[in-house]
Amino acid sequence: MAAVKGDAYGHGARVVAAALDSDVDALAVAALEEAVELTDAGCESPIVLLEGILDAGEIDDVAARGDVLVLHDDWQLAALEAARPGTAIAVWIKLDTGMNRLGFDPDRAKDLLARVSACSHLEHIGWMTHLARADDPADPFTNQQLDVFAQAIEGLPGQRTIANSGGMVGWPAAHADWVRPGLLLYGASPVCGKPAESLGLQPGMTVRSRLISVRNLAAGAAIGYGGTYVCDRPMQVGVVAVGYGDGYPRHAGTGTPVLIQAAGGAATVPMLGRVSMDMITVDLTDAPSAQVGDTVTLWGEGLSIEAVAEHAGTISYDLMCGLTSRVRYRHANA
Repeated sequence: MAAVKGDAYGHGARVVAAALDSDVDALAVAALEEAVELTDAGCESPIVLLEGILDAGEIDDVAARGDVLVLHDDWQLAALEAARPGTAIAVWIKLDTGMNRLGFDPDRAKDLLARVSACSHLEHIGWMTHLARADDPADPFTNQQLDVFAQAIEGLPGQRTIANSGGMVGWPAAHADWVRPGLLLYGASPVCGKPAESLGLQPGMTVRSRLISVRNLAAGAAIGYGGTYVCDRPMQVGVVAVGYGDGYPRHAGTGTPVLIQAAGGAATVPMLGRVSMDMITVDLTDAPSAQVGDTVTLWGEGLSIEAVAEHAGTISYDLMCGLTSRVRYRHANA
């Protein structure tokens, strides 16, 4: 069940879903609007709405489209029990085993199954839960969640889906009948302390811009808004055409790595000072041949998105999903 919610983690849902369509058993989105977009793009795989219906008015549309619902709350169950859709709706029942976000109390599993089974217009596929700390292979909480889930549905019919990307990599016991890769699909690591390369992953997204200015600054020169970085020596400084107006994280600070493709070869250089709406500045000491027009990689091929995210105090998901409409996309087959 491939997660393509959030515009396929910022990669372009229509293109990504079309590329995956023949190779997956289902596509997973957050809600109905995202499902409609995939259908409009020609996707034929079953589409799972991970948040289920957002109001009762969606039930007839979901039934007519043949989407699969994740059932996680009493109001949803009551709405579905009261509905009379023209066709049956397939549902996963989600149990909250410790994420404390969405899902029913595991102790209610038998009762929930009985209520769903009593509705002729509902088809029970199976059971779902979500792992809260699967990104940390040393955290025992994941095993606790697995135990709670197993005990709750012991002896009950239905398929099981547990593993997100972190569960797929670090917790074989979570693989169950279905897996739900998200971040893995896009070539980033879902495991703390393990870079994507160590997992055999290749980045699905590379974000590039270019140098638009190269300047020589004297010692003592303050750079950018607030003058938060002051040159401690004479420095060659480059200006890159990217900023928070493009989705580059404003909270990235001095030292965040940037890759310059200069005539003398590629070099990783540190960012300096604050991120502006349209620009960042970088230290070109280790790229002395850099000149205006050189390609700059912000993350992706040659520069780990995890490294950038770490320096920016965020996660790779945030960087991927944060790109704005000002960024020009070009999709290419691997």
